[in-house]
Amino acid sequence: MKTPTTRDEWAPLLDQLNQKRAAATAMGGEERVAKHRSTGKLDARQRLDRLFDPGTFVELGALVGNMPEDDAPHAPADALVGGIGEIDGRSAVAAAEDFTVLGGSIGNGASDKRYRLVRLAAQERVPLVFMLEGAGHRVVNAPAGRRPNDLQALAELSGLVPMVCVVLGASAGHGALTAPLSDFVVMTSSASLFTAGPPLVKAALGEDVTKEELGGPSIHVEQSGVVHNLASDDVAAIDLARRYLSYFPLNAWTAPPIRETGDVGRRDLDEILDVIPPNPRRPYKMRAVLEMLVDRGSLFEIQPAFGSAVVTALAQIGGQSVAIVANDPSALAGTIDADAADKATHFLGVIGAFHLPTVFLADNPGVMGGTVAERSGALRHVARMFVAQHRLTAPKFHVTLRKAFGFGSTIMAMNPFDRQTLTLAFPAVTLGASPAASVAESSKLDDEGRERASAQQAAGSFRAANTMGYDDVIDPRQLRNAILDGLVLSKARLLGPFEATSNIGVLP
Repeated sequence: MKTPTTRDEWAPLLDQLNQKRAAATAMGGEERVAKHRSTGKLDARQRLDRLFDPGTFVELGALVGNMPEDDAPHAPADALVGGIGEIDGRSAVAAAEDFTVLGGSIGNGASDKRYRLVRLAAQERVPLVFMLEGAGHRVVNAPAGRRPNDLQALAELSGLVPMVCVVLGASAGHGALTAPLSDFVVMTSSASLFTAGPPLVKAALGEDVTKEELGGPSIHVEQSGVVHNLASDDVAAIDLARRYLSYFPLNAWTAPPIRETGDVGRRDLDEILDVIPPNPRRPYKMRAVLEMLVDRGSLFEIQPAFGSAVVTALAQIGGQSVAIVANDPSALAGTIDADAADKATHFLGVIGAFHLPTVFLADNPGVMGGTVAERSGALRHVARMFVAQHRLTAPKFHVTLRKAFGFGSTIMAMNPFDRQTLTLAFPAVTLGASPAASVAESSKLDDEGRERASAQQAAGSFRAANTMGYDDVIDPRQLRNAILDGLVLSKARLLGPFEATSNIGVLP
């Protein structure tokens, strides 16, 4: 009889390991996986393969759920596939809820796995991506005492590494809370997000609502602002996540990326004179200006369907990743309301944490007034936006394009000697505490007084430049070149070294 070799002794152990790995990768089984894919969605593992560069995904925690306790159901990977890999050649951590296993619900093991992955991203200082489609905490979870809380870990991770959440189906309860704790949230047109699903809402409140009515894109992309961008399907949503991360450094200690090739040079913006009318009462679309200003093909607008009076966008100018905050005169004449300020505040908080230079383009008649605005807390929201822009430590550039009145100018960083790298204006700028017509009416000015007030406001750029309120008044066609000059000036700061920001004080 042959004496077993060491290799022979290993064989049953390796067979057992392979069987358990195969059970994990089978997810909810062929039938459930096929049904899931038949709806046009990717399964959890396909989603991670799409997110990471080909061949770079390494799974962690695959064997969680392989030994169910008591009467707990079998749960491959405990309905959460996660691990490490590379996105555009840079390391990242990611996880995807697996809807084919118990509806993507969170078991005790998956709860531990979520915490482990968040802490790993913090430890190694790399971006974190969560892809959601699940029912929240599992009802059949055995009591497990006090477990690590991934939401606490997410709160502690905020501002240290970029965090992205992709909502690819119905997401409820604990899992759904990952979205508002993330820097950037994208959802598909068939996804939904809510604290409690329709059955619980029906039982608790008597409301009969569908998933879409409760937390679909029309709610969270257009009304609540919880979700930033909308994508048509899984592939488009995951590609948006990859693109978003491409503008950011790996973490708060490293420099934003720079692209050396492509449209990175100087050029005059001749067509800008056809887009922006000198008359401050005539609207135009700010997005057309931004497309001219930035490196071709690099404009990525964040939250375009919410708070539309302000445009927030990522881009490259001269190959340098930048953030842009701009008023849009085609929406509410650029007047800043609570939603616009709320959007800008979150955006400024994120880009400030990762040291992206910020370009402010002001063209607004001020902050929204009226009873609706006051009830919405507009004053508090714009005060928060003011604090967010004041806290920026990376280079910031302000350009007044046509008009900027009252606090509407201040929250757009038109604050002399507030660490601006450059403060510029176009020649046709109207400035003041409020538009001349409003001042004349409230002050009961005669015709001569009205004309004098209008003339003073119309000469705003030159009057301000006379006392260094602006560093310069520029030809609009030189807008890109002026920003490039500022980026060259601030190049040493953009290279670091950096420390994670720690803001002291309470936001209004």
